[in-house]
Amino acid sequence: MRYWRALPALLAFATGCAVPLDDEPTADEPPSTLEAAVTWEPCSTTAQLLWDIHPGAPGSDPASLVRGEDGLFFTADDGVHGRGLWVSSGTGGVGTSLVKDLRPGLDSAEPNELTVAGGKVFFTADDGVHGRELWVSDGTPAGTSLVKDIHPSPMDLGPSGLVELNGRVYFAADDGVHGRELWVSDGTAAGTFLVEDLYPGADVFDPASPGSSSPRRMVRTPDALYFVANVGDEVRLWRSVGVPGARPVFEAPEDNVVFSMTPVGSEWVFFLVDNDEGEASLWVTRGTLGSTRELRFFHGAYPHDLTALNGKLYFSAGRARGGLEGEPAGEELWVSDGTVRGTRLLKDIRAGAGDSRPGSLKVMNRRLYFAADDGKSGRELWVSDGTSGGTRLFKDLVLGAVGSSPMELAPIQDTLFFSAETPELGREAWVSNGTPGGTRPLTEVVPGPTGSAPRGFIRSGWDVFFTAEDGAHGREPWALPFRPEDHCRQ
Repeated sequence: MRYWRALPALLAFATGCAVPLDDEPTADEPPSTLEAAVTWEPCSTTAQLLWDIHPGAPGSDPASLVRGEDGLFFTADDGVHGRGLWVSSGTGGVGTSLVKDLRPGLDSAEPNELTVAGGKVFFTADDGVHGRELWVSDGTPAGTSLVKDIHPSPMDLGPSGLVELNGRVYFAADDGVHGRELWVSDGTAAGTFLVEDLYPGADVFDPASPGSSSPRRMVRTPDALYFVANVGDEVRLWRSVGVPGARPVFEAPEDNVVFSMTPVGSEWVFFLVDNDEGEASLWVTRGTLGSTRELRFFHGAYPHDLTALNGKLYFSAGRARGGLEGEPAGEELWVSDGTVRGTRLLKDIRAGAGDSRPGSLKVMNRRLYFAADDGKSGRELWVSDGTSGGTRLFKDLVLGAVGSSPMELAPIQDTLFFSAETPELGREAWVSNGTPGGTRPLTEVVPGPTGSAPRGFIRSGWDVFFTAEDGAHGREPWALPFRPEDHCRQ
C-alpha cells in the first residue's frame, strides 16, 4: 500500500472512524456527519517547495492539478521529457515523480483534461504514434497506458470534454465512422465504446462526411450528464443518464451559443444562451423540454461565476449603460430561485452606476465568499449568507481604495485558501477559518513586496498543494501540511 493512500485509513483508525475522510461535499450539498465532526487545519504557516522539476528560472509550470487516490496528479515540463504526467505524495511519502514518459524524445505528449473516475486518472495525450487518444493511469508506469485507439489517424482531434459519472468517464470522440459523438470508458479497451450517435447519417453541409453532433461543455448532476450538441442546423442542450436515449431539454438555431451549465441541487440546471447578439439570457431546466424556461435577459457583459448555494443560484451580472429603466447600472451580485420573479439583484454593493464586479464566487460553510469593490475599500474579500442584509465586507486587507484583489479562492475542509496582494508582502497565499480574526497570510514564499503569485490551491491526502514562483526556481509545486486537528505531529 502506498504511503499517501494509507493516510486516510490511518486517520480512520486513529480517530475511531470507519470510513476515509478524503471526499468533500459539493457547494450545494451538506457535509457528512463525519466531516462535520472533524476539523482540519494547517499544520504550519510555511509551505514547502516539493521539487524543482525544471531547474532554473523557467520552472516546470505545473497545471491541471487533480486529486487522485494515489496522490496529486498534474502536468509539468521538466525541460527533458516535455510536458508529461506527474504525481506527488506531498510533504510525506515517496515524493514527486514523472509517472511515465509517454512520448520519448524532445516532443511532448501534452497530457490534458485530467479527470478522476473509478479510482483512476483519465486524460488525453499524443504519444507520437496514435495521435491524441484516451489514456488512463493509476500513478505507476505499468498502470499508465493507452486505453483505446478510437480513431487510427494522427490527424484526429482526439477525445475531449472528459467528465465522470458513476465511476466511468464520458467524452466526445470521432471514430472515423459515426462522426464526433458521445463515448464512455471504464479504462479498458472493451469498456470504451460509443454511447449514442445523436446525429446519424451524413452531414447536411458535407454529404461525404458523417454527421457529427460534437458534444461539448459537459457537466454532471448526481445522476445525469448535460451537454451541448448539434443536430443539423440546430443546437441543443441534452440530458443523458449515460446510456442510449439522451433527450434534448433546449433547442435553438445553430447560431445560438449555450454555455455555463450550472447544477443547483439534485434536479435543476441553470444555463446561459447567447442568441448571436453578444449578450446572454439566463435559463433553467429540470431535465425536460417542458420544464425549461427563460428567466431573464442581461444587457452588456455575460453573467459569470454561476454558483450554487442553499438551492439557489448566485452570480455576477449587470447591464450596459443606458439600459432599461429601473435596472441597476453596473455589474453586481444577483440571485435566482429558478423563477422569473425570483431572479433579481441581491445587493448593489457599489451603489449607483459603478461596478463592484463580484468575482471568484465560492461556497464554504453555506456562505458565499467573493471579491468585490464597493468604491470605498478597494477590491476586497466579501461574504454573503444569501440575503442583502447578510452581504458585507468580510475583511479589508489593504486599507484605502486600492484593495488586496483576492483571487484563486478555494474552500478546503472549512478553511478558505486564496491569494491577495498587499504592499508589504506582494501577492502571497492567505488562509481564513471563516472569521476576520482567523484570516492571515502564510509565510511568504518570496520575502518582500515582490510576491510569489500562488494559484491552484487543492487538497490531496494531508497536504494543500499550489503552484508558486519563488524567484529562484520559476513556477513549481508547493505544499502545506494540512490535517485534521491533533494530527499535525503524526
